[in-house]
Amino acid sequence: MKILVLNAGSSSQKSCLYDISSETLPQEAVKPLWEAKVDWSHQGKAEIEVKTASGEYLQEEISTDSRLEITAHLLNTLHQGSTQVINQLSEIDIVGHRVVHGGREYRDSVLITEDVKNAIANLSFLAPEHNPANLEGMTAIAQHLGNIPQVAVFDTAFHSQIPDAAAIYPIPYELVEQGIRRYGFHGISHQYCANRAAQILNQDLASLRLINCHLGNGCSLAAIKNGRSIDTTMGFTPLDGLMMGSRSGAVDPGILIYLIQKKNYTPEQLDIILNKESGLRGISGVSGDLRQIRDAISQGNERAQLALDIYIHRLKYYIGAMVASLEGLDVLVFTGGVGENASEVRKLACEGFSFLGLQLDNNKNEHQPIDMDISSVNSTVRVLVIHTQEDWQIACECWQQMRKN
Repeated sequence: MKILVLNAGSSSQKSCLYDISSETLPQEAVKPLWEAKVDWSHQGKAEIEVKTASGEYLQEEISTDSRLEITAHLLNTLHQGSTQVINQLSEIDIVGHRVVHGGREYRDSVLITEDVKNAIANLSFLAPEHNPANLEGMTAIAQHLGNIPQVAVFDTAFHSQIPDAAAIYPIPYELVEQGIRRYGFHGISHQYCANRAAQILNQDLASLRLINCHLGNGCSLAAIKNGRSIDTTMGFTPLDGLMMGSRSGAVDPGILIYLIQKKNYTPEQLDIILNKESGLRGISGVSGDLRQIRDAISQGNERAQLALDIYIHRLKYYIGAMVASLEGLDVLVFTGGVGENASEVRKLACEGFSFLGLQLDNNKNEHQPIDMDISSVNSTVRVLVIHTQEDWQIACECWQQMRKN
């Protein structure tokens, strides 16, 4: 079964083609036959990288902002030129899409219909940088692959069974009835990493109390018990919780009331401030990229140091909250671009939990561990670094949908 995965973001897209020919799903992620990355962060042009399992590599820059045009171009690289891995597009059996917000209606992955697309469109105001991009990918696939089965895999689905006590905000209940509640995000990553952690430790996931720290440009934690998310830091939108690259995370809502009433800020201005001008970028004045923050710290930049200090403080604060929700902790997982690569962040975060018996093996932590236990032998909490593979998790959901239907 050949499965194409589209993982579209606001300024990037990752695509993979997997071939799962076995009767059962492999225990570990298989290497894609083909994968492509598109970077739209430079306005008016798309920077493209394509590589294959056999080692072929293609790098291009195309002047366009059209997702439809780029998707068509990427599909051509699947069956033409040096990166060809199939003879024709009709060999693709199913296409899976990461969809950031599924609201309350979608608690599992679903085959995409017009009703599903309409629902995703209606939820775009809650994920304005992501849901519209996901819909464009679906349109592009329909245009070029016809009536092929497409599956929506929702980032919110993994958190859909969070208890009401953790999911419902203390606001007038009439607003709760209108759908204002904690939804949580990064669910595809949290689900993959939880399963992978159990594999690495050779334990039953249902027996583990696990906190997954997805730390990238966007950041969230998930408290996982009996294999299910029971609490998470992102909320009604992906803006809540941890300090992020350019997003504020949780702030006193009174600040927003003050800015509106006393400083005449518009909702549009607040949106830009909270989503694009806050977090590491806003405090440091340097960048939302932790690597550049660390470079600035090494040159004596005090605001960059403050940004890192706040980042670590809030990370430990929310890990503590997740420990309370779990009533203990067996496994702490770090994943995402920062979680997988920033040994300093892992070290500083773990130092706050030595009272739980958590002990890091500093030597393992410093040597770029991937899918490894980096805790000391005597640690009462296992600490893992896991390379998150959302695309593989999406492919697995597609495989299951094909088997089901």
